Amino acid sequence: MDEKAWLAEQFEENRPRLRSVAYRMLGSLSEAEDAVQETWLRLDGVDSRAIDSLPAWLTTVVSRQCLNQLRTRERRREDSLDAQVFERGDDFDLEAEAQLADSVGLALLVVLDSLGPAERIAFVLHDMFAVPFEDIAVMLDRTPAAVRQIASRARRRVRGEQPTADVERSRRAVEAYLAAARGGDFEALLQLLDPDVVLQADAAVSGAPAPVVLRGVRSVSKGALLASERARATQVALVDGAPALVLAPRGRLEVVLTFTFDGDRITAIDVVGDPGRLRALEISVF
Repeated sequence: MDEKAWLAEQFEENRPRLRSVAYRMLGSLSEAEDAVQETWLRLDGVDSRAIDSLPAWLTTVVSRQCLNQLRTRERRREDSLDAQVFERGDDFDLEAEAQLADSVGLALLVVLDSLGPAERIAFVLHDMFAVPFEDIAVMLDRTPAAVRQIASRARRRVRGEQPTADVERSRRAVEAYLAAARGGDFEALLQLLDPDVVLQADAAVSGAPAPVVLRGVRSVSKGALLASERARATQVALVDGAPALVLAPRGRLEVVLTFTFDGDRITAIDVVGDPGRLRALEISVF
């Protein structure tokens, strides 16, 4: 086997891992595929004899491609990547994107999207793929000690505070609410919601000129069932330190549901879709 054929074979063996790394950094399958393809083009133009460890070399190159994209994204201050994704036309695989997002966790993608480029690179490579800080330091042009601090800061933002017993109890209630909404279980919703529960959805969610308010357990339960399809793109997360639900198709935050409790019963639900209010929320994963 000649050198070029050997490199191609080795690259294909590493492709799934490279795509996994790139997707967690970029949150977009199409952009991840672009970064992986650019990595192959770089590999095709180097002397393999100068590479000590091909997997490590490939990880470094794809990470640098992702870092460049993240920095470009920051400079442009783009509001959303959704338009970029759909501009790709027939090449965009919605089902593949959804499956990959689900395997990573929508809530995690939302939190990663809030990190700066260096934080995201350091956290993904070290905490998710066990890349040593010394190797990441070369990519970021920082010292290993500085990269360790960057990763620690990112880790705190991603994971938030450790949940207390009360938070765990609320989390179970929110998970049960989500399961009932997804499954269309009206009776389960009646058991979870306080008889006088109030749901308020801001105008960005409802599309109405003013916020929409639903009052009473039956009205709120029916509203939850009507949103059962959207619930499939929803996951539990910590929002401002409390269990909540985040709706994030392809990892892009669109709606947050926060809850108020009296014991195990849900007494109020606030549905937030306004971009300004969403940006003010601190989201982390359990």
